[in-house]
Amino acid sequence: MKRNAMEYLIRWKADEERKPLVLKGARQVGKTWLMKEFGHSCYERFVYFNFDEEDELKSIFETNKNPQRIIELLSLISEEKILPGKTLVIFDEIQECPAALNSLKYFREKANEYHVIAAGSLLGTLLAQPKSYPVGMVNLLDIMPLTFDEFLAATETSLFAYYSSIQKGQHIEDIFHSRLMEAYSYYLIIGGMPECVASWMKYKDPARISMIQRELVQVYENDFSKHNGRVNSGRILMVFRSIVSQLAKANEKFMYGAVREGGRARDFEEAIEWLVSAGMLNRVYNVSKTEHPLAAFDRLDQFKLFLFDTGLLKHMAGIDNSAILLKSSYQFKGPLTENYILQQLRGQFETDPRYFSDKNGEIDFILQYGTEIIPVEAKGGEDKSAPSFKRYISEHQPEHALRFSSRGYRKDGAITNLPPYLAGKTKELL
Repeated sequence: MKRNAMEYLIRWKADEERKPLVLKGARQVGKTWLMKEFGHSCYERFVYFNFDEEDELKSIFETNKNPQRIIELLSLISEEKILPGKTLVIFDEIQECPAALNSLKYFREKANEYHVIAAGSLLGTLLAQPKSYPVGMVNLLDIMPLTFDEFLAATETSLFAYYSSIQKGQHIEDIFHSRLMEAYSYYLIIGGMPECVASWMKYKDPARISMIQRELVQVYENDFSKHNGRVNSGRILMVFRSIVSQLAKANEKFMYGAVREGGRARDFEEAIEWLVSAGMLNRVYNVSKTEHPLAAFDRLDQFKLFLFDTGLLKHMAGIDNSAILLKSSYQFKGPLTENYILQQLRGQFETDPRYFSDKNGEIDFILQYGTEIIPVEAKGGEDKSAPSFKRYISEHQPEHALRFSSRGYRKDGAITNLPPYLAGKTKELL
C-alpha cells in the first residue's frame, strides 16, 4: 500500500541533521510494515529487532551505553554487518525496553552516522511522561490509519490517478464525482486500518471487515486491561466505550457525567490523556476567540473527542452498511462525517483543528492557515442551510470559508463547497 509517510522517511534519510526516528501511533496502523518497506526500498539492507519477541535483546541495552558496542553486538545477533548509511536499524516494540529507548540519545550524540528507526504501540503514553525518553534527541512521526487518498490509491488506482490530478477551481465531471462519492461511502464502512483495507482488496466481503473491526476493538480493550501504569485501566475503558454516546449528543461536547453518573474531570482526565497520547482518540478544543494564534484561546475544559479511525467508529456505533450506501439520513450521520473530516484534516496544518461555539451556534471546525483563520462546516448530506455558519461568515468576513457536503466542488458566494472526498486536499485547494 502507498503510505504518504514514506515521503517523510525519504526526506529523513537524506537529512544530514537527522536524529534517530521514533514512529508513534495506535496498534495495527502499519508501523512495522512501513519501517520494513522503507528498509527494503531505500537501503541496501535492514536489520529488524523486536523487543516483544526477543527478550534477551534487552540485556544488550541494559549493560551497554556505547552505541558502537551496541552495533557490534547487534551485528553478531543479526549476522549482518551494520554499515552507516547503508543498513537501516529497526527497533520494534521499543516500549518493552526503556534502556533501548534511552539508547537513542547515545546514537544521536556519538553515532549519528547510523540510521536508526524505532516504533511501538502505546509509545505516545510513554513519551508523554517526562524523563522516560531522550527529549530533543529524536525525530517523532505520527502514523495514523490510511487516509482517504491512501485508501483510494490501494483500492482504485485509475480513480486515484484522476483524484491526484484535481486542482484548485477544477470542474469535476459528474461521472467522477459519483465514483469518488461511492469510494468515500466505502471508506466510511471500511476505514483506514491496513488489515481492513487489505481484506477488502482481496475478498470484497463486508462481513469479513466487520469481523476484523470487532477483533481490533477487542485487541484495544485488552490493551487497556494489560496497561499497568498509574492510570486506572477501568476508567480508560469507560471513556473509550462512551465515545459513541458522547458524539451522539446534540452538541457532541465531552461530558464526564455521560461516562458515569456523577463523573467529574478528576475521575477521568488522566484516562483521556492516556487515550489521546496512545493515538486512540483525537481531541478538539473549543476556542473562546477565532483569532491567530488559536492555541492561545483554547478552553481546556471544553473539548470533543473523536475516534482515530472512522471505520472503527462506524462499527462501534452499530451503523448498518445499507444506511451509508443508500445515502439515507440516519442517526449519527453528522458525527461520523465530522470524525472523517477531522481524520483527513489532521496533519495538513501546523496547528490542530479547533471548534467554536457561542450563543449564536457552533462552527464544526476552525483551521489556522498561516495567520488566516478558516471556518469549516461538515455536512453529512446536501443540506446547505447552516444559519450559524452563514452568520459567522457575515460577521467575521473570513478570506476562506469551507463547507464539506455531497454537493459538487463549487463556490457558493463566500463559501467554497468541497465534497468530502477532497478533505485530504484542503490545504492544496486553498
